[in-house]
Amino acid sequence: MTNLFTRIKNTIAADLHEALDHKEKKNPIMLLNQYLRQCEQETEKVRKLLERQYTLKEEFTKEHVQAVELAEKRKRQAEIASQAGEMELYQFAAAEHQQYAERAGRLSQSLEQIKGQLEELERKYQEMNHKLKDMQIRRMELMGRENMTRANHRMNLVLDTNPNSEKSYSRFKEIENYLDRLENQVNQSFYRSTIDARIAQLEKEMKVEESKSTL
Repeated sequence: MTNLFTRIKNTIAADLHEALDHKEKKNPIMLLNQYLRQCEQETEKVRKLLERQYTLKEEFTKEHVQAVELAEKRKRQAEIASQAGEMELYQFAAAEHQQYAERAGRLSQSLEQIKGQLEELERKYQEMNHKLKDMQIRRMELMGRENMTRANHRMNLVLDTNPNSEKSYSRFKEIENYLDRLENQVNQSFYRSTIDARIAQLEKEMKVEESKSTL
């Protein structure tokens, strides 16, 4: 039964990897975005753990300071009780002093451990942030290259003068020819509408020149 479950698990894993490979080939940027979201989620988890560790450090620090202060207080009280000959009060204060001193020592060790763990978490968190930022930059670089590749492909289709090229170029060429024909038609219409006025003006100028020459 165990071997059967193992084979089923391996088969599912293989199918999943094959699907991911196919997805990566089809749209690598989409898969990269998915990976980055997962990395961002893991980084956020570490950030929350780091915040909890800071809170623990503050709590341990507070408890340690309090234990040290109480140990010192009970020590002074034990000395005063001893000098006054109050042995019962002295024994109580001395026992309290011992308990608080031991607690302060234990808290001091825990606090040192917390500080070491905090430094390790900070280091890993910064490292994860740097790696995440590097991956985000690489994603932008890949997206830029992908956009350029697609743009160049479309422009090549438009600007390619090969007669066997796709319809994009022929459509542009058709519009270009239409604009040429339209320009010729506009020019011809302009000449037709202004030819009478221009000829009349030329005749008038010629008569003026002739009258000047006869003087």
